[in-house]
This record gives sequence, structure tokens and C-alpha cells, in this order.
Amino acid sequence: MKYLIVACALCICSSAAHASPATTPRIVAAANAFLATLDDAKKAAVLFEPNDTAQKQRWSNLPGGIFKRAGITWGDLDETQRSAWLEVMKTTLSDEGYRRVVDEWRADDALAARGTAGRGAPQFGMGFYYIALIGKPSQTEPWQWQWGGHHVTINATIVGPNLSLTPSFIGVEPATYDANGKTVRPLGDIERDAFVLLGALEPAQQKTAILGSSPIEVVLGPGRDGETIAPEGLPAARMTAEQRAALLDLIGHYTGLANDEDGAARTAEVQATLDRTYFAWRGPTTPGSAIYFRVTGPALVIEYAAQGPGGGGGERAPSHIHGIYRDPTNDYAARYAR
Repeated sequence: MKYLIVACALCICSSAAHASPATTPRIVAAANAFLATLDDAKKAAVLFEPNDTAQKQRWSNLPGGIFKRAGITWGDLDETQRSAWLEVMKTTLSDEGYRRVVDEWRADDALAARGTAGRGAPQFGMGFYYIALIGKPSQTEPWQWQWGGHHVTINATIVGPNLSLTPSFIGVEPATYDANGKTVRPLGDIERDAFVLLGALEPAQQKTAILGSSPIEVVLGPGRDGETIAPEGLPAARMTAEQRAALLDLIGHYTGLANDEDGAARTAEVQATLDRTYFAWRGPTTPGSAIYFRVTGPALVIEYAAQGPGGGGGERAPSHIHGIYRDPTNDYAARYAR
């Protein structure tokens, strides 16, 4: 298979979906409340100029000590400041999105507890996640909050009533861990729904969707801003109504990261071009295996790459997951900012 990657923005003719303007004031208020808890030194560290492209693109799935981030770390905040920051995330994200992101984040503490931290340069643990605000919070001017570290990054760009959560890295390591006596699988529902969709396909459809027997790494990960990938696999136009519903369930875990208003707008935008949206798979078809799947549409790229097996904790299932969520027409809210 040959990938087509071009360094240009993909243009579409459909009009942009707009969320209710009620959400933006709440996000701005939460961000300003967070800034109010900081002293001058921390404000200087967390605030970046609105045109700081280098900072916008300064994110990775690599841990601290290997990849150099900027801003302020969770470990540098007191409890009041931490609570204020979590309100920014809660206001911007949906309940499901917030839970997912926090569970991914907590996994890094589970990884550190396994003895990975302290061995060489990499820095693992919740304390090594960074916060940055690119531009001052505004109800009218573009600005962005950026939060992330090892295996998970959220880039939230706000332009007036519009919110873009792309590009974001939706991954986790370890893929499964125990917390308060419960087993946590932050991306387990995504993997489940991917297998549900694959299993709902007829043999001929599976033959079209499955591109290879081995999983691959994400193609449009960190450092790939501005690039696109050619659609491959099975188009939704060749799916039944039930299969299309299963595809939308899978996509919804990503469009639904945003709060209800912005998430509904994003979902409607994706649904409008569903016929031109493709589902592709690489790897085994047995649940619990290391797999790769991709959903590609005019304004959507989702990649999920399960790595493994084994992750230092005795797992045989994939030990960690790389994932990307992009909109080739609107990463960093480029379409809204024009």
C-alpha cells in the first residue's frame, strides 16, 4: 500500500457547523479564573503570544526528558491552581471526554509506579504534564489552551463561538491498570466499538476494509501538521444503515470529546460527509490483539494503533496505544481563524 501525504490543507465545500455562543463565555471565564490563581512568574510561564506557531506545535506522545515542552507543569501547581485548571478542562470537554482524558493521564502514574520512572532520562507521571495558553482567553479573538504529556495531548482552540479539539493525541500507557480496586481501560470502549464495526461487515466488505495482517504506527502523528493522507478502505457509502450507525458510534468517541454544544456541531459536520468517510483496518481480527484502524473523511482523520504485547506489568494484550484525532481542514481552528 502506498500512502499519499501532501503538505497542504485539504479544502471542502461544505459550510462549517457552528456551536451555540453560550459555551465560549464559560470556557473563557474558567480560563481567566485559572490565571487569577497564578502569581506573575507562573503567568509568564503559561502565557504565549497568539501567533506562537512553535508553541502550538510543541506537543508529542514522548515523555518529558526526551521531548521538551514549555509552559507550567501539573507538579508546579498547588491544589487551588489544580482545581481551577480542571474546571477549564471540564468546561471545554464533555463528561465522557473529560473522564477519558483524565483516565489516560492517570495511567502515567500507573506506569511510573511500575518502576519505569527514574530509569534514565524519560519522565513519567501526572506531574510532568504541561499547560500552556497561546493567546489570552477571549470571546472574540483566537486563542488556544494546550495540555499534555506522555501519550495524551489536548489542543483546544477557541475562535468566537467555535471550538476545535484537533489535533489531539488520544493514547495511553499502560492500556489497562488498576485504580481504587477497579480495572481501568481508558480506550477500551473505542477498541470494543472498532471490533463491533469490523464484525458487522460482510466478508466482501471486510476484504475491502482490511489492508494488511499487521498493525502499523499512526501516520499523521506529532510533527505531521499540514499533511494529509489518502482515504483507503471501505467507504460508508457502501455500508448498510446498521453499519453506518456502528461507524458513527466509533467516530462519536472522538467528536464527543467536546462539550455537548460543540460536540453536536462537530458530529453534524462529520455526518454531512459520511458517504465520503472511509474505514480501514490493519492487523488481526481477534479482540485483544494489537491492531490499527483509521477513519478518514473530508474533515476527519482518526488513527488508533495498539502497541504490544507486554508492557512490564505482565500483560499479553497490547500494552499501550497511540492515537490521533485530526481535521485536515481545521486543525488549530485554521478555518475559523481565516
